[in-house]
Amino acid sequence: MNSILVEKKFQSGQALQIVQGDITVDEVDAIVNAANEHLQHGGGVAWAISKRGGPTVQKESDEWIRKHGPVPHSHPAWTLGGLLPAKYIIHAVGPVWGDGDEDKKLSDAVTGSLRVADELKCKSISMPAISTGIFGFPKDRAAEIIFKSINTYFGAKGDSSVKLVRVVLFDESTVAAFLNVWDTHHEK
Repeated sequence: MNSILVEKKFQSGQALQIVQGDITVDEVDAIVNAANEHLQHGGGVAWAISKRGGPTVQKESDEWIRKHGPVPHSHPAWTLGGLLPAKYIIHAVGPVWGDGDEDKKLSDAVTGSLRVADELKCKSISMPAISTGIFGFPKDRAAEIIFKSINTYFGAKGDSSVKLVRVVLFDESTVAAFLNVWDTHHEK
């Protein structure tokens, strides 16, 4: 069962929530997959999303790569959600820690995901702690960038179709890091 831990409402009526739980069961228009540039969903949250979504997720991902090539940080791919409650999966490629310019690449992945959600006319979107798993991005630093990117996007796009962004976190250490950054920056 996914539970909302904290929520921030924007003047525009949009909202940002931190949720503890399983992104694959979140009932939103789109979920963000923390993907690699070739959309091979073999580990971490990508594996969980692909497994729960069924074979169509990898099939559509392979078709995307054949058509468009590797996915850049700033332009996420998207597929249908398959067996997931979400209609769409937005495949965002976060940076691998140590590859250089990681902060900008993570910000680009978050902003790109929101832009794709807008293009798909989504009202609600859930995203994981992109790049903090096997890609090794420090959780507290990722939290700051993810929150800032969402704030900036909502500030610039008050007319966005996206009204709710849920940052869905699975494990206790990630939840603790994100809540600590939230509390430090008075995001309430």
